[in-house]
Amino acid sequence: MLKGELYDASDPVLADERAKTRNLLHKLNVSDYGNKEKYTKIIQKLFPNANSDLCIEPPFYCDYGYNIFAGEKVFFNFNCTVLDVMPVKIGNNVLFGPNVQIYTATHPMNHIERKKWLESAKPITIGDDCWIGGNVVICPGITIGPRTVIGAGSVVTKNIQSDVFAAGNPCKIIRTIQPSNKN
Repeated sequence: MLKGELYDASDPVLADERAKTRNLLHKLNVSDYGNKEKYTKIIQKLFPNANSDLCIEPPFYCDYGYNIFAGEKVFFNFNCTVLDVMPVKIGNNVLFGPNVQIYTATHPMNHIERKKWLESAKPITIGDDCWIGGNVVICPGITIGPRTVIGAGSVVTKNIQSDVFAAGNPCKIIRTIQPSNKN
């Protein structure tokens, strides 16, 4: 699976890992929002490879959690989904709007291969200081460069370079973003 090769998602080990993640997600998604200590413990257990200040507005969904690598000050707004079959690497200071969907998982294009119920995956990388607008879909294998803004409702099917505003379906670069000299 982690090599990007076809694998059987119904493998008992993988199914067990996803079941453990679902139980933790349920606790996160129905926990007393005011209980910061309980929320923090669930986040740390779900996302061992994320910075301790990861902020998630429930509900949130993912496959494994341990394949999400998040830097400092990463924020997921309500109802985000990360299919983290392969690593999802998120830089520092990254904002995700509501309903963002990040998919590393993919399936064979050939219908005969798909009938075998095998899948594969490609990693996703999102650079520092990005803003991913609401309802954005990020497809398998994508890299989004640092300081980039992806407009709401976009479907990202190709890599997006640094320092741009990109939007649409499929997502395309609209303009360059000039760096700010102000803090």
